[in-house]
Amino acid sequence: MPLLTELGDLFTSEGHELALVGGPVRDAFLGRTSPDIDLTTSASPEQTEKLLKQWGDATWDMGRTFGTIGTRRGATVVEVTTYRADAYEPESRKPIVAFGTSLHDDLIRRDFTVNAMALRLPDLSFEDPHGGLVDLAARRLRTPSTPEVSFSDDPLRMMRAARFSSQLGFTVDDPTRTAMTEMSDRLAIVSAERVRDELTKLLLSPSPRAGLTLLVDTGLADQMLPELPALRLEVDEHHRHKDVYEHSLIVLEQAIELEGPRTVRGLGAVEPVSGPDLVLRLAALLHDIGKPPTRRFEAGGGVSFHHHEVVGAKMTRNRLRALRFDKDTVKAVSRLVELHLRFHGYGGGEWTDSAVRRYVTDSGPLLSRLHLLTRSDCTTRNRRKAERLSRTYDDLEVRIAKIQEDEELAAVRPELDGNQIAETLGIKPSPVLGRAYKFLLAVRLDQGPIGEDGARHELLRWWAEQPESRDR
Repeated sequence: MPLLTELGDLFTSEGHELALVGGPVRDAFLGRTSPDIDLTTSASPEQTEKLLKQWGDATWDMGRTFGTIGTRRGATVVEVTTYRADAYEPESRKPIVAFGTSLHDDLIRRDFTVNAMALRLPDLSFEDPHGGLVDLAARRLRTPSTPEVSFSDDPLRMMRAARFSSQLGFTVDDPTRTAMTEMSDRLAIVSAERVRDELTKLLLSPSPRAGLTLLVDTGLADQMLPELPALRLEVDEHHRHKDVYEHSLIVLEQAIELEGPRTVRGLGAVEPVSGPDLVLRLAALLHDIGKPPTRRFEAGGGVSFHHHEVVGAKMTRNRLRALRFDKDTVKAVSRLVELHLRFHGYGGGEWTDSAVRRYVTDSGPLLSRLHLLTRSDCTTRNRRKAERLSRTYDDLEVRIAKIQEDEELAAVRPELDGNQIAETLGIKPSPVLGRAYKFLLAVRLDQGPIGEDGARHELLRWWAEQPESRDR
């Protein structure tokens, strides 16, 4: 605060207004530490930059078009934005930026009343023209102007309402919720990157369910994550089955509970997945999105979802790419979706060493996350069944640890390298060499270490069955 007061003195000495605004003010009343220090001013971006260069150790342009200049002094980083009044054209993905002339005009363009409170600097006078403090006490989200005007100006604010409901435990008031529902299709004009960032913040919040439920109930999810509401499979009175939507939310909650330090019966402490973990949470939420397109009603009243993990992995990849997630995240989440049923393919736990090796090598660096996803995917209310599955997975983790210790599975390779394979078969680098390498890798996984002589024997046996060997 002394630094901010000093900065306020600097601006007012030059005839400008300066105020701490938005999240930092809200979080101060909530007793939370705010990650950002956001200031707003009557000064133009050029005037702001000039003053910040006098005050800070370093100054940078955060987005001059939007009126934001950043600066750092010691360990303190602040962003100063000229009073603004943004609005979108009906079909535009980019807001039209108009600079305002007063603090009150700036506050009315804020997303919610709890973020439309300010402290003027340097005198610390409190400004709350829209009743934000009352709404904060009621843990209520309400827009400063009418929600229709607010959401028309920036449709992303509708997603932000969902995020705040998860981050802060607030409830959206009825007029705001109604406007979100009626204007949900307006979200289509917002860039995928901005939508992605809001979804990420929501998923990394303490309680993502509240925000996700709001997105689905208002129709916003239909615009940016349609696979989620599609999970609300209609329950046929003759073909009863789980509500996959509710199941997915429970899996997400259970995965979150497993983040952090963890122990396994027979092993003790194991490698944790530090939370909040975006890859794990996305995989938990999306692991069953392949069920709706693969649902089949079987003779006798059953329902099947054959290969939904394969279909779901492809759908996950496509959706995350559309939302502009980075390649590593897309690859990791879709791979977890593809692998999430692998554990259940081995019945009551009759795992061979070969199956354990494949489980470890196929999951690679995702193994710790796969452990949590698989455990979370058990949502049965049958306590005996749930405990049996948990014990079976405990046994699997013990088996994995033992085989990893004996064989260093993380670095498993065929016992002959590419040069040795080519020399043994008398071939040059080619697609055939690649096939031979994959064959020996499969042998290594199935049989464990058999030595170089054993590997050559298996390789020559395989080679004798290949058409290329007969052509030589």
